[in-house]
Amino acid sequence: MSIRLFVPRDSAALALGADDTAVALAAEAARRGVDIELVRNGSRGLFWLEPLVEVETAQGRVAYGPVEADDVAALFDALIHGAEHPLGHGLTEDIPYLKNQERLTFARVGITDPLSLADYQAHEGFAGLKRALSMDGAAIVQEVLDSGLRGRGGAAFPTGIKWRTVALAEAAQKYVVCNADEGDSGTYSDRMVMEDDPFMLIEGMTIAGLAVGATQGYIYVRSEYPHSFDVLNQAIRLAEDAGFLGENILASGKCFKLDVRKAAGAYVCGEETAMLESLEGKRGVVRAKPPLPALSGLFGQPTVINNVISLASVPVILARGAAFYADYGMGRSKGTLPFQLAGNLKYGGLVEKAFGLTLRELLHDFGGGSASGRPIRAVQVGGPLGAYLPESQFDTPLDYEAFAALGAVVGHGGIVAFDDTVDMVEQARYAMEFCAIESCGKCTPCRIGSTRGVEVIQRIQKDEKRPQQIALLRDLCDTMLHGSLCAMGGMTPYPVLSALNHFPEDFGANDAAE
Repeated sequence: MSIRLFVPRDSAALALGADDTAVALAAEAARRGVDIELVRNGSRGLFWLEPLVEVETAQGRVAYGPVEADDVAALFDALIHGAEHPLGHGLTEDIPYLKNQERLTFARVGITDPLSLADYQAHEGFAGLKRALSMDGAAIVQEVLDSGLRGRGGAAFPTGIKWRTVALAEAAQKYVVCNADEGDSGTYSDRMVMEDDPFMLIEGMTIAGLAVGATQGYIYVRSEYPHSFDVLNQAIRLAEDAGFLGENILASGKCFKLDVRKAAGAYVCGEETAMLESLEGKRGVVRAKPPLPALSGLFGQPTVINNVISLASVPVILARGAAFYADYGMGRSKGTLPFQLAGNLKYGGLVEKAFGLTLRELLHDFGGGSASGRPIRAVQVGGPLGAYLPESQFDTPLDYEAFAALGAVVGHGGIVAFDDTVDMVEQARYAMEFCAIESCGKCTPCRIGSTRGVEVIQRIQKDEKRPQQIALLRDLCDTMLHGSLCAMGGMTPYPVLSALNHFPEDFGANDAAE
């Protein structure tokens, strides 16, 4: 009987040497005449332990990490018996970082072989799709509405309302588009879904198609994600061959087809209308709204546009019911969100939790505090256009409304931490420069405002008439906030103003007082 070993194929693990570790394990087993089955699973999301090697035992999987190729020979005896070792962490499920999570969307990630349909189905895969096939479109939409699921991006718009709008639209052709152009700093949950549990995204998109009457879907994948692109294409072919996609889904007579498209390499194409332009083969420029994409989207047809985590949350909602999902979270923020810890933290990685925990809990109970050992001074939540939160706001519950009240966003759940050596004026300048570089250029407040913003902050850094420059910067931010065509220019003031308001000493505290 062979011994089952697990080595992640996730690109974060690959970057840390997982392929070399896998080769070394196979070679050592052959040298010793030990029969092993090497499964390339997804990452558990504990990146400081990658490459994480697991062995299947009668008690459950036992984890070792980080295991580099050079560690394999000395580790091998302990590994194949699930015995104690300096690199050992005991039962994987008992590692506190994992044990204290609520993994709904990421329930299979790190457990299954991403391209094994048998593995997927053994862990509740396609249960939601099978139930959806027994329902009419309106009932599926109602289930998603009742779950309280909201878009897991910047706007947090109720997913069911978007679906209902498309379902009620009259058209010969409708589309489902997955926005997988994950470009926010410190985010990787979309990538992990696509690489580590692709059938979940396929299932969610197929359910969306059944709900609204769409027969064609597209996944718009960030160009920097070659592994995601390849895994999705393989998974789509496997799903088609098994009857879960295509002309006649599970002999139901219902059709849904799916294709993957490589993104244009522009941050602004993460904005839904710029993404549509790119999908249509045009330059990624933001469209004026109305009309809304739900009524006139891809090729002018009604289109559901959701990001990866929104669509990946749908299978468990259909499988277990809206009430099960809505029981997690707080207020109008229902369910869970995969938070992604990055920046100056000791333990960076993915943490799926119900809405309502605090930023402080994430940073310290999971992140372990700063990697440098210095106090955490600022945390940017929600990507490069998210606000910087000071230590005094770390006890705010992670909830869409609570963050909105602070002038901040939860967004995609990206958490980037900075210790007390950070220069917040430089962070504000970077935000404006990022906007200047990535703006599509269609509207003046974003195109010109960001360029002028960089210049104004540079004058503040040089101490040139600082009080007047700070007043000018606030005025400029107000124009961008209220005059930009999309969130690219409309949200750039969030990091700038939060830096100015919460860290005035970096801008010259005495001069900045208003």
